[in-house]
Order: sequence, then structure tokens, then C-alpha cells
Amino acid sequence: RINQFPPNTPADEKTDEIRQWMNSVVNKMDYFKALHCRYVKGAVSLLELALWKAKLDEKEDNFEEGRVKKAKLDDGSARKEKRITCGADTVIKNVLPFLNLE
Repeated sequence: RINQFPPNTPADEKTDEIRQWMNSVVNKMDYFKALHCRYVKGAVSLLELALWKAKLDEKEDNFEEGRVKKAKLDDGSARKEKRITCGADTVIKNVLPFLNLE
């Protein structure tokens, strides 16, 4: 079958033509793998931010007074702590295998 590709190419030039076509296919695959990797990195970042936001909102709901809520959320160390304890590392570790190309 591959010898029928491309039909208008003389027999002595088919090898070069097929090699050129194969290289173009490999280059396209490399491009789309890199593009996929970029999208996965973006998706992982968004997932981490969403989990962090959910953790901040969860803790915010536990406070009854508006002033306490503001003071607690404005504290940079509290926000950092919530980012660490939001569980993003565990979730991402379990989600990432489904997004990777292998």
C-alpha cells in the first residue's frame, strides 16, 4: 500500500517522498504533544487555584462575623497555610495520569 503513495511520483523518487511525508507527520505529532503539554500545565494550575479557593471559601463559611472573616483572609500566612492544606498535591497527583500522553 505505501508504494502506492503518492501516485504521481516516479518510482525512483518514492523513497524520498515517503521519508519527507514521515518527517512531516513526526513534526506535527511533536507540535501537538508540546501543545498538549502546555494545556495540561494550564489545567493543573487552574485546578490548584480552584482547590485553594474552595478551601478559602470553606474556612470563610465557618466564621460568623464579617470582621473576623476579613481579618483572617487578609493575613498572608493564613492564605499560604490554606494553599498548603487544600489538598491540591494529592488531587493533582491522581488526576495528572489521566491527562498525560503516554
